[in-house]
Amino acid sequence: MRDYLYGRNAIRETLRAERRQVYKLWSAEGVKERDAVADILAIARQRQIPWQHTERRQLDKASGTQHHQGLVAEVSAYPYVTLEAILHRVSQSEEAALLLLLDCLQDPQNFGALLRTAEIVGVHGVVAPFRRSVGVTPAVVNASAGAVEHLPIAQVTNLARSMEHLKEQDIWIAGLEGRAEARSIYEADLDMPLALVVGSEGRGLRRLVRQGCDFFLRLPMRGHIGSLNASVAGSVALYEVWRRRGLTI
Repeated sequence: MRDYLYGRNAIRETLRAERRQVYKLWSAEGVKERDAVADILAIARQRQIPWQHTERRQLDKASGTQHHQGLVAEVSAYPYVTLEAILHRVSQSEEAALLLLLDCLQDPQNFGALLRTAEIVGVHGVVAPFRRSVGVTPAVVNASAGAVEHLPIAQVTNLARSMEHLKEQDIWIAGLEGRAEARSIYEADLDMPLALVVGSEGRGLRRLVRQGCDFFLRLPMRGHIGSLNASVAGSVALYEVWRRRGLTI
């Protein structure tokens, strides 16, 4: 299976990450070879990746969108990892575990935006169910500005069961949900191995996932709107966890 990635940042980070095989690159006629495009071209020349100029309508057809910024890359499928591989990465780190669990997010823009934040704050890995959840599509790669290419992501059959496995590894499960018993994220103890669970747009956390959480976190709100977009709420929470841990770089 092959993907057709689009967008300058998405393609540049795919090349930098070196986790996928890149078979061919296309650029629209007239695209200036500077900034991200210059970086991509330099890497392509170094690795002897075929590069071809073509008409924009051909890129529209290949990528399925007109928002490709004049670049499309034919690449191998996204390299998902296992949950055990993520746990091994945690064991090799000197930091307390920080995982992101996504309970059936279905919007590619939300998924990609949250993955971008997760990569920036140093999340050790992301876990999402195989079914009822968007996968790492070209739209997600583009929405994440290519950040997903640097992230270990595991697709699991049963998220609730995976949460139990994480607990066996002494990782605490915190559900991000505005329940009455939820603690303000600015007051809760976050200095522990932690997996943050973000629910889907509209439905929030499913019943079995909610029951598997050790505790709940909420973001204080003072306006009339009762909730935040899933990617915004998750991003704010991840940054707060990172801040509380000292913002180590």
